[in-house]
Amino acid sequence: MINSEDFTKRLQKIIDFYGESASSFAEKVGVQRSSISHILSGRNKPSLDFVLKILSTYPEVELYWLLNGKGSFPASNNILHQEDSKKKEIPLDIQTKLNLESNDGKHIERIVIFYSDGTFKNFQN
Repeated sequence: MINSEDFTKRLQKIIDFYGESASSFAEKVGVQRSSISHILSGRNKPSLDFVLKILSTYPEVELYWLLNGKGSFPASNNILHQEDSKKKEIPLDIQTKLNLESNDGKHIERIVIFYSDGTFKNFQN
């Protein structure tokens, strides 16, 4: 059974990690602001639908960590924190090749490389 008080602490940790307000978090997850407020205050327990929406919106959140505190958050060291990913630059050889293909005034904003083990690298220009 889920300990609502501990779940609330983990939910608040997620909200804080992403620098969200309760309102912006509710909007991104796709629930009403009051739902977040009621869960954070302990008035309501989270529904399965609510938990699934969090997992869908934030892949760095592990189910078992969210429900019972076992595991880690963010999910693993191979998932980049958003601030770290912004610091990476596109390697010059890749950037040069891609810029040659785009002569219509467009520029490359971001490249994401996905690996077969579920990890990824995010390069931003």
